[in-house]
Amino acid sequence: MPQFHPELTRARFIPRIKLRPWLVRIVQRIGAPAARTPDDMTIEDRSVPGPPGQPAVRLRLYRPKALRRPAPALYWIHGGGFVQGRPEQDDRTCIAFARELGIVVASVDYRLAPGHPFPAPLDDVYAGLQWLAGNAAGLGVDPRAVAIGGASAGGGLAAGLALLARDRGVVSPVFQLLVYPMLDDRTVLRDDVDTTFLRAWTPQNNRFGWTAYLGREPGGAGVSDYAAPARCEDLAGLPPAWIGVGTNDLFHDEDLDYARRLREAGVACDLTVVDGAFHGFDAIFTRTGVAQAFLRAQIDALRPTAR
Repeated sequence: MPQFHPELTRARFIPRIKLRPWLVRIVQRIGAPAARTPDDMTIEDRSVPGPPGQPAVRLRLYRPKALRRPAPALYWIHGGGFVQGRPEQDDRTCIAFARELGIVVASVDYRLAPGHPFPAPLDDVYAGLQWLAGNAAGLGVDPRAVAIGGASAGGGLAAGLALLARDRGVVSPVFQLLVYPMLDDRTVLRDDVDTTFLRAWTPQNNRFGWTAYLGREPGGAGVSDYAAPARCEDLAGLPPAWIGVGTNDLFHDEDLDYARRLREAGVACDLTVVDGAFHGFDAIFTRTGVAQAFLRAQIDALRPTAR
């Protein structure tokens, strides 16, 4: 495992915070502050039907004011280890996607573990995607050009959503953008991980997040493919993918393995690996050249779907 990227050496001062139930409750209550709406954008929140018999789901919609109609769309899922986070935390990224690509971005606010373990979060994101596709005309969205994506746990949910959409055959995303996705609960079983340069997400926090999400001890038998997509044996028929991860990310190995298996299944998958980058580096050091290049790689990966 290499040392920090030259632009990320300040990461050595990042404290290693251990997630605890009381800390998660506080973070969930506080949420994330919303960004100022740029003059060339509209941002609105919509309450849409949730899963059958369950609460409504909030979608945060980002739209350039000069948008062509009908426009492609990106359905975005925020990260937070399945236990924290809100769409507002990704305002900057979603604004960039919408502005640079000339698309609508819909960011979903799903229920969080441990209060709402699997399948509740995935059910929420599936319900939101169904609503987006079913109401595409009224939103000025091209239903044939809806990509899905997410970061960290959101990337894992996006991968699970791609599997669920393939198997149910109701909605057909055209692309999956997986930003250092959280794909495999079995990573908690590893005892060979060098933690020297890991930051933001540690093996301890990974076990906490997966335990909360699964509602049981992770790593054992019987875990659903939709919860941990890396467990899925048949990846054929999924939409093309882009996966990005750093070499100092706990998810590095599971992400590279998933990219390999997608390709072996006949699914086109571009892979971006950032030397010396840790989990969430782009959200912590947003102004660095390496973070901006990582965002640009995501925008470029989405560009063919936005034409």
